[in-house]
Amino acid sequence: MDFDDPLFRKIFFEVHSGLPREGPGDEASLRRALGLVSGLPPRPLILDVGCGPGLQTLDLARLTGGAVFGLDNHEPFLRDLRRRAEAAGLFRRIQAVKGDMNRLPFPLGSFDLIWSEGAAYQMGFTNALRSWRHYLKPRGWLAVTEAAWLKPGAPEPVRRCWEEYPDIKDIPAVLDDVASCGHYEVAGHFTLPEEAWWAHYYRPMEKRLAALREKYASDPKALNMLADHQREIDIYRQYSEYYGYEFIVCRCG
Repeated sequence: MDFDDPLFRKIFFEVHSGLPREGPGDEASLRRALGLVSGLPPRPLILDVGCGPGLQTLDLARLTGGAVFGLDNHEPFLRDLRRRAEAAGLFRRIQAVKGDMNRLPFPLGSFDLIWSEGAAYQMGFTNALRSWRHYLKPRGWLAVTEAAWLKPGAPEPVRRCWEEYPDIKDIPAVLDDVASCGHYEVAGHFTLPEEAWWAHYYRPMEKRLAALREKYASDPKALNMLADHQREIDIYRQYSEYYGYEFIVCRCG
């Protein structure tokens, strides 16, 4: 991805703006992960790092009764989150914050739970875990998804698809990375189901791509960029048994 290219940035955000989610996930998986968390206070303080448009941010507020800070560095996503929070009657318990996940704009030891779906890789998985634990209260919780190989022998098209994230590992190696960070006790983990990739992410994206192909029908460079997004979807459709996201829930010791 070349975010220095103005056309690339324009196309990328046209593809992604207005999607329900900015990555794989669904409410059932969120509920399952939240079920691994115990001992939260009645009104926990929660941080959702890399929240995107915030569908899971709303779920966290609704299901925990807590105050949730959704952090992202893209203001249009945060505007989406604010609109959704207002429509859901949750605007008093959700705060959309523009900021950098590498330098969280909060005091250390602030949160009972830090949540992050599909975003930790931007810092490097272990860097994120080591950094974010300082923002947890004693015995606070971290719930995070990380890309992982589900079985060996991924075909070459899959390998090429993941060239931009060479740190992808199998699930035991991801859990070893958690252990290597120290201070975390894994309460449980599970692989996101395939439907969590489709319902709120890839299906809406395919509809958006179809509309954008019409819009940019006379622009070969833009069409090539749109084709790259479609190729990602097609690779998952054909080879989903080889890779996925692992939801890992752990407590800070």
